Parts: sequence; C-alpha cells; structure tokens
Amino acid sequence: MKKGAKRKEAAGKAKAKEEAKDATATEEQNAATTQEEGTNTKSAAAVEKSESVQENHKEGEEPKKNKKVVKRQAKRTKIAKPETEAEYLSDKRNLEDLWQEVFPVGTEWDQIDMVYQYKWNFSNLEDAFEEGGELHGKKVYLFGCTEPQLVFYQGQSKVTCIPVVVAVVSPFPPSDKIGINSVQREAEEILPMKQMKMDWVPYIPLEKREAQVERLKSQIFILRCTQRRAGLKHLKLERVKKFEYCLPYFYQPFAEDEFEQSTIVQILFPTEPPVFCEFDWEFDEPEEMADKFIEAEELAADKKDEFVEFVKEKVKEGKRSNREAREARKKAIQDMSEEAKAAFQSMKFYKFYPVTSPDAPDVSQVKSSFINRYYRKAHKVL
Repeated sequence: MKKGAKRKEAAGKAKAKEEAKDATATEEQNAATTQEEGTNTKSAAAVEKSESVQENHKEGEEPKKNKKVVKRQAKRTKIAKPETEAEYLSDKRNLEDLWQEVFPVGTEWDQIDMVYQYKWNFSNLEDAFEEGGELHGKKVYLFGCTEPQLVFYQGQSKVTCIPVVVAVVSPFPPSDKIGINSVQREAEEILPMKQMKMDWVPYIPLEKREAQVERLKSQIFILRCTQRRAGLKHLKLERVKKFEYCLPYFYQPFAEDEFEQSTIVQILFPTEPPVFCEFDWEFDEPEEMADKFIEAEELAADKKDEFVEFVKEKVKEGKRSNREAREARKKAIQDMSEEAKAAFQSMKFYKFYPVTSPDAPDVSQVKSSFINRYYRKAHKVL
C-alpha cells in the first residue's frame, strides 16, 4: 500500500513538473514572438532609412552606416489656399489704388495720414479711363492736393482734409517746376520739381505690375515725391515747410495771367510785431494807410516815413514784375513750335472729387473748379 501511494505521489509531481515546463515554454515563445515583431519593425525602419540615404547618393557610392536609427517624421501636408482669397484678388479693380499713388502736393506732413483715415471712393476717376470716359485713350498727367472743408459725417461736423486728383490731358508734361508761395513768405519761388524730390513717373495698373516697366507704354503719369517722412527730422525747419507751401506750377502763355494785370502787392513791413497788409496802387495811398495803422496802434508813429517808403518800393517791384511777365509771355509764344502751340491750346484740366459712399463724408456740396493760382480753374469737375 505504501509503495502504491508513493508511485501515485511521484506521478503527480512529474505531471505538475511537466505542466510547469509547458507554461514556461509558452511564455518564452510569446516573448520571442514579441521580440521578433519589434526587430521586424526596426528592420523595416532601417530599410526605409537606407533607401532614403541611397537616393541622396550618386550611383555606385555606398552610404555610410549609422549606428543610431532615426525615425523619419511624416511630411507636412500642404494646405490649399482658400478660394475666397483668389476671388478677392480677382475682384480688385485695375486702377483701384491710382488716387492713393498720387502725392498730395502741399499737404502738411502731419496731416497726410488723416487724408487716408476714410475709405474714399474714386471710382469716377477709374471710370474716366474706360471706353467712353473723359480720359480714355489719352495721355494724362495726374497730381493730387487736399482741400480742408467743414463736412458732416456720422452725426457730426468737422474739418476734413478732402483728397482731390487733378488730371491734365497733354502730349507732354505740363511743367517740370513747383511753385512755393504762402502768406508767410515774402517772395514766391519757382523751383525745379527734382529740387523738391518730385517728378512725373509712369503709373502701372495692377494687372501689369509683374511686367517690366521699360516694356510698358504707359499713358498715365503721376506726380510722385520720394521724400520720406522719417528723414524730415534731419532737415531744417525751413526746408520742411517748403514742402507744405508747394503748388504744382503751370505756365499757360496763351492765357493772359491775371497777375500781369494785378495792381495789388503784398506788404510785410519788418517791425515788431510785423505789419501785414495788401496795397492796391490804384485805390490806396501809402500815407493814409500808415495813419490807419498808427491810429490802430499797430505801427509806431516814428516808423511812418519808413513804412511809406517801403510801400512805394513794393509798388515799383510789382509794376516791374507785371511788365516782365507780359514780355516773357510774348517771347515764349514767338519761340514756340507749332506743335507745342497746338498742345498748349488743346490742354484740358479735370478735377476729381471722391464720389458719395457710406464709408466717407459726402463732399458733393463743397466742390470747386478752382485748382490753384497757376492752373486756375478746371475745365470740368467730376
């Protein structure tokens, strides 16, 4: 009985040992399978890395072996641009920025940004170049200016710098000079445009911006100023102020200048404080004017004789200037070619104001045909 029990006990132990051995083998097999999968993954990455390296080497050259396998990052997917951007660009009008490219001559530097605070609409200027428009197919020179006016917008009235564009229809530049004049200045100056960093340059429509400028036959020229505002701090105050007193200059020999016949001179008598007035030699008398200033305590009594002589001298200068202007105009006509004469006689001036829109003040009630003292009045206001 004892032997049989021992045999059963030994058989049970042998069976348990067999089961433990089978479990251990199963675990080792699973671990080997996992290790093999990991090895296969690394091997695949290594093969992919090797193929990439081989592509970057010349044919027949063996790539260098890397001990460390670097996992490649996935390439970034290119995001297609939204169609709305393409639609926006296609909607841009060909001459949309024309009025903004024209320099606003004579505008104070600290006021220039105020000109662009509103979204002014110059579609009338753009339409003028279309078929049937006033400027279609013509050679045109454009310059800008601003007109401070009291206008009503969004429930309030305030003084606003209104941008204006003047178009000159001419086969050649109307002038290469700039006039500098103001009440504060004793004498008028006529200077070359380039001295004030201004010049006529071709305007390139938006659809042709990628083309070479020299290959374009532009019919639109704009007055451009290359003076940068950042550089103003390095200039003398007198030089800075000159830009603010600039007026586009034009001389029309076939139209008698109103100043040739003017009998009025500007008087700026140097005393403390200075005495400023206009003197008309046809209707005023120097002595009577001096007495009025003395009575108003604007001129010292002991300065009367000096003031009278000063006025008489200015009158002489005015008469001499009128005479010289008439003679110069006659000579200019005599020396002019027939082609130039025809061009001057056919020149037209068009003055463009912004059209009414909800994005800017309405300026329809403040339009004027007057351009400046040189160009005088526009043939047409739009």
